[in-house]
Amino acid sequence: MTDRPKILRAKDYKKPDFQIPTVDLEFIIHSEDNTTVRSKMTVIAQTDEKKPLELLGENQELISVKIDGAIIDKSRYTLTDKSLVIPDVPDNFILEIESRINPAKNESLEGLYKSEEILCTQCEAMGFRHIAYHLDRPDVMGRFTTRIEADKDRFPTLLSNGNLLEAGDLQNNRHYTIWEDPFLKPTYLFALIAGDLGEVKDTFKTMSGRDIDIRFYVDKGDEPKAAHAVESLKQSMAWDEKMFGRECDLDRYMVVAVGSFNFGAMENKGLNIFNSKYVLADPTTATDDDFENVQGVIGHEYFHNWTGNRVTLRDWFQLTLKEGLTVYRDQRFTADHTSVALKRIKDVNMLRNSQFPEDSSPNSHPIKPAEVVNMENFYTATVYEKGAEVIRMIDTLIGRSDFRKGMDKYFELYDGNAVTTEDFVNAMELGSGKDLTQFKRWYHQSGTPVCEVSTSYDEEEKRYTVTVRQSNPDRNGEEQDPLHIPLSIGLIGKDGKDIVSKVLELTEKEQTFVFEDIDEKPVPSLFRGFSAPVKVRYDYTTEELAFLLAHDSDAFNRYEAGQRLATSEMKSMIGAMQKGKGAPLDDDIITAFGDFIRCSETDPAFTAQGLGLPSVAELIEDMQVCDYDSASTARKALMARLALSHEDLLLDGYDRLDDGKKYSNDKESIAKRKLKNSILSYLVATGKEEHFERAYEQFQKVDNMTDSIAALYLLASDDNKRRAEALQSFHDRWKDNPLVMDKWFVSQAMSQRENVLDDVIALEKHPAYDQKNPNRVRSLLGGFIGNHTHFHDINGSGYTYLADKIIEIDKFNNTLAAGLAKGFKKYPKLDEERQTLVRTQLQRILDAKPSDKVYEIVSKTIESV
Repeated sequence: MTDRPKILRAKDYKKPDFQIPTVDLEFIIHSEDNTTVRSKMTVIAQTDEKKPLELLGENQELISVKIDGAIIDKSRYTLTDKSLVIPDVPDNFILEIESRINPAKNESLEGLYKSEEILCTQCEAMGFRHIAYHLDRPDVMGRFTTRIEADKDRFPTLLSNGNLLEAGDLQNNRHYTIWEDPFLKPTYLFALIAGDLGEVKDTFKTMSGRDIDIRFYVDKGDEPKAAHAVESLKQSMAWDEKMFGRECDLDRYMVVAVGSFNFGAMENKGLNIFNSKYVLADPTTATDDDFENVQGVIGHEYFHNWTGNRVTLRDWFQLTLKEGLTVYRDQRFTADHTSVALKRIKDVNMLRNSQFPEDSSPNSHPIKPAEVVNMENFYTATVYEKGAEVIRMIDTLIGRSDFRKGMDKYFELYDGNAVTTEDFVNAMELGSGKDLTQFKRWYHQSGTPVCEVSTSYDEEEKRYTVTVRQSNPDRNGEEQDPLHIPLSIGLIGKDGKDIVSKVLELTEKEQTFVFEDIDEKPVPSLFRGFSAPVKVRYDYTTEELAFLLAHDSDAFNRYEAGQRLATSEMKSMIGAMQKGKGAPLDDDIITAFGDFIRCSETDPAFTAQGLGLPSVAELIEDMQVCDYDSASTARKALMARLALSHEDLLLDGYDRLDDGKKYSNDKESIAKRKLKNSILSYLVATGKEEHFERAYEQFQKVDNMTDSIAALYLLASDDNKRRAEALQSFHDRWKDNPLVMDKWFVSQAMSQRENVLDDVIALEKHPAYDQKNPNRVRSLLGGFIGNHTHFHDINGSGYTYLADKIIEIDKFNNTLAAGLAKGFKKYPKLDEERQTLVRTQLQRILDAKPSDKVYEIVSKTIESV
């Protein structure tokens, strides 16, 4: 492309000129590279004014067009590589279109494509137009019936949305199935599967007494690995009934696992299609975190059945309407089945490591963008995770009971409709009686707000005062309007007990809250539970943070106190390094660390989480100029110093936890494994060979992937005599398991060895690596991008390598390439020398005439400086 692509703006939304209430589809699969698609649609004009019918379609060979049963001549329509336009059509008619597509040639993984040995679909956001001609927009909803025909030996499994109406054999060893989805849906929720798959069956009895037929489809031989996913689906169904009164509305619910998928999963009505990494799990191949991720993603896609499918979005600018709300729901679901406190900590860490940097990047955007070039670039942490935080704030402001009333009102008013974020907030207002007018600014403002807090205590008047000033400048540095922010606060007395615990509401730029009858100066616990996605500035003393770490009744803020202590220490170390000086370790930090470890037997899961130091991404977030080298060095140095100061204590803890018991996935065992591996990481951080040997011993003897990969990551992280041996052993055992090999690729891409980029380039030639498989690319290239010190090496080789890969991958999968292009997001905050290096590569990508998706990311990045 040479010209700038067209910018789409939310304010330009117009209702569709036509609706298509019924769609009958027929797929005749001749072979992997030849499928005939026939669509029969009822088309109804929505205006009195005569309008041309403009259907979207790409990468199809048009065979014929019929109106009310009669073939129309080519002179009556205009065909381009993007559309089919029929200028003169009746107000109400039957449109039939036949076309031919080539799934095997479709490497974009949009539309109907080949994933390993099966044919599958991905239609969100704009994939259906690669399958058949249609208006292909979310506010055009219809009832779909789908007939699929194929060779019985090659494709014995033929699936689509809804309930199975009919199946049978045909001549020449062919067979067919017919599926009917009784509910209105937009095209982005259409799904089709054709392959030879193993099947896992189960049932779920709903609260009304109906039996839901559950079917999971996986590669043959992987059926046992689907057991956890099946159980997670049943848990999701029960939880949604209990928490929101929502029952599964189909007779059959199906999930299919595929190996090549651009995303995590897709909530197609009644036929969810999943990246196999979020379905397949057993103790030998999946970690404890993998098991939790499977549970969460299974829940997320199921919850979409109501928040996304039954009530869908009017246009793609409303994406957070379904995604932010459903992420919030899946977070609550996982918390209820694991640990509320630990799940909250994990979610906030994800937000800070992914979304906060996005908020400060050239591609910063509100959860509801005002304009886009390609909407598929906005499946982001902002739309999803920050969107979930916005929903959580509504819950906090109106209370859990009224939130449920608001959700009930939402379904009552909008079931079967395509709606907006304003409609959702309206339902919340109706359910709670609370005015959320100012709160709606969260949907339209980008950036991470900063809340500066100051306090004072009048001992004579027994009055404690808290003043909060909120600030959120836009990308141009201009201050935006004040937001409505819930501030959950606790005031803690000397005995460690709460004097006050309540939710304050910030609505002004600066606001003061006065607490009377406070008998002693308290320690404030601010934004408990991370009650708003903001950065908090408060000048805590080291003693106050140690006190909160020991006594705060809010688990998140106990964790946060430890993180603040570590961050403060590392910032001091970074400052000293930048001046060419050393920085002694604060004795209070050493003491607090030891005390924290000694409490591990009481709550091993919380201790394990608390031992994790703030990431390099968090450390550089507030720097004017990103100093990855100093941040990484400081983090490693602090970890080593703490470990050396308490080496005996850590060894005792490791030996106690390394009890040789057989693997179990109960909560206590999961917590102990996490703590054991956290302690091992500190021991290895000392650099002592004996602790690398300890890691290797664990790697050799364990019976589960959690302990095995934890040890391998430590052994692969730097040069040691066991590194090559461990990597080879892991490879030889798992070389035929792609999902496990992804972990092997990551372990090397994230290594701190000097020649990491050479290793990454060499690994591209490995037989298990496939550049056209998104999981492989994310493990190797994504791992390298996350390896901050090596990716940002001052020689610029990391930047050149990434640009090469973006240009190459963009030619066949622009979604994947655009995601990689976000690796340059810190360009505006790099030093001048690195900025020059990055600018050269960004310009090289633009000169290569990239896709619209890549152009949008790269052009915004290069124009930010």
